[in-house]
Amino acid sequence: MTTSDKQHTLDLRYLRMAQIWAENSYCVRRKVGALVVKDKMIISDGYNGTPSGFENVCEDEHNVTKPYVLHAEANAITKLARSSNNSDGATLYVTASPCLECSKLIIQAGIKRVVYGEEYRLADGIELLRRANIEVKYINSSDHESE
Repeated sequence: MTTSDKQHTLDLRYLRMAQIWAENSYCVRRKVGALVVKDKMIISDGYNGTPSGFENVCEDEHNVTKPYVLHAEANAITKLARSSNNSDGATLYVTASPCLECSKLIIQAGIKRVVYGEEYRLADGIELLRRANIEVKYINSSDHESE
């Protein structure tokens, strides 16, 4: 097995773990999970939801996402700020492609690689990551569920 084969196998596994982590989300419209991995260790995790201390309700009575809901990537990155770890050179695994705002956080956090499993309707976040020379890899999660 080549190094790239091993990396692809790890990518699939961590992405699957992010999908499982997304199940922790209380959001109804979409559940998203994220893992930050450095040196083959998960150093942070996150899923989309309300800030600490808020009620675990992501959508309003019209099924619109509340404006203060945090994305999974933002939760994982800000969790690192409260730990002794740092994300310099890390890989972020996220179940859906990052939005523009999360992409800014990813760049500033020093993350060098992003692996995601679902395309979002807007590609501006992915374009910004590429512009910042961050390696971006899309793995269609439904194609690899049995691996």
